[in-house]
Amino acid sequence: MADGKQWIPPQEVERTQCVEESVNILSRPDIPYNEHEDLFQIEAVGLTWDIGAQVYEPSDPSQIAIGADGKRVGVYLLSGGDGDFKTMAPVAKLLCAKFGFKVTTMTYPGRLYLDDLSRHWPNDTINADGTIRTPQWLTGEHITPDQYEVVKDTSIRERYGTRTVLHAKPGTTFWHRMAGWPAAFERGGVEAMARNMPEDEYSIYVHGHSTGGPFVFMLSQRVPNVAGVMAIENSAFGYINEAKLAKIGSLRAIGDFEKVVTETKRTDPFYELYIRTWRDKARYVGPEKLGQDGPVALMRLPLVIEEVMERWEEAKMQPQFKCEYTVSTNIKKSLGEGARVCAERMGLNDADTEALINQFHGYGRELKGTDVKPVPPVLFCVAKDSRDHGVESYKTLVMPMYAKMEPPPKTSLVHFQAGVHSYWTPEDDLPAGIAPSVAQLWHDAVMGGYFLPN
Repeated sequence: MADGKQWIPPQEVERTQCVEESVNILSRPDIPYNEHEDLFQIEAVGLTWDIGAQVYEPSDPSQIAIGADGKRVGVYLLSGGDGDFKTMAPVAKLLCAKFGFKVTTMTYPGRLYLDDLSRHWPNDTINADGTIRTPQWLTGEHITPDQYEVVKDTSIRERYGTRTVLHAKPGTTFWHRMAGWPAAFERGGVEAMARNMPEDEYSIYVHGHSTGGPFVFMLSQRVPNVAGVMAIENSAFGYINEAKLAKIGSLRAIGDFEKVVTETKRTDPFYELYIRTWRDKARYVGPEKLGQDGPVALMRLPLVIEEVMERWEEAKMQPQFKCEYTVSTNIKKSLGEGARVCAERMGLNDADTEALINQFHGYGRELKGTDVKPVPPVLFCVAKDSRDHGVESYKTLVMPMYAKMEPPPKTSLVHFQAGVHSYWTPEDDLPAGIAPSVAQLWHDAVMGGYFLPN
């Protein structure tokens, strides 16, 4: 910014550039850094919750990058909800070791395995003996089988296969935790950033992969020093996702192939926990292979199936259960019901109950009013073979809806000509996927003043 010009994002990043930047960045010597867990407790909706964050920072504080605004650069990363901090570890280490950013990755409430210091979840999500993996919201607290019903859902089998979901029984610990966790996430996210990237020292740039997107957008207005949203494969506010589902469904075209399955509205109740399996890897690998190789991929179906199972084997040490849809697709009915359950347990009066319902409803959209922080600048990015994020949906729906906000945040869209939804996934000539090129783009945006106020 020596010439006073603000950095302008490109419209596209070609695959050749991704390869060149990958070689350049990965060959650099690492900045020495430290990694540690920050495990802390919060109070939300009358309950105690354990919140886990993993922190990556240069060993020498003088090597922490300084952004265009003169403050240290902090990054808050969030996975899509089925994972924990380990999902975003490749990106966190890249940002810290190669660019000197301090990074905090937070695990959703209930997703951190508190019974083992490795934080690796044991066995599988659904085991041969009938046991099923369940969240752990507090050290020493365990959800037992008598607290839920197991349901086999085939209503959206064409896209998901047969889904296994758990329905919490009314009045159980599981029921009350499922009702209150959105408030715990809000409190935990605010606290994780305040503890590790304080307002007087850091400007924070947030990124929520996939389903994590609506949650970092929500936090972007609740944390004073969040300066921007770095949104590759990062879904929008819940109500915008709701509108996107209603208009174009849940899948985009891959290459020259149109989507054949749509999903126009989610109705997940607050008490439902979706248990992931190998099927969830399959529903991503299939479209990705179609985009990369075309229909010929079906001629090597056994190999594709093996890749699916290999990915699942690597992933199952992470939580692999999910209940974020109430926020990520703005299911107001379910959010309101969860708030009412919390209010009843806490003995709130009618006015305080209504306030809590409004608080929960606010998680799915931007805050409005003269006394609230505006939505900060956003840098949207999409990978070439993304299953969920199509360029046209951003141009025709997502970005126009951001433009209608008061005040409208600055937005831009960058289309990478390589990569898949999990953009750190290796490809030919891209051992870390497009993540190095993404990190370079983020660095250029932060250092070039893209996120500075007008």
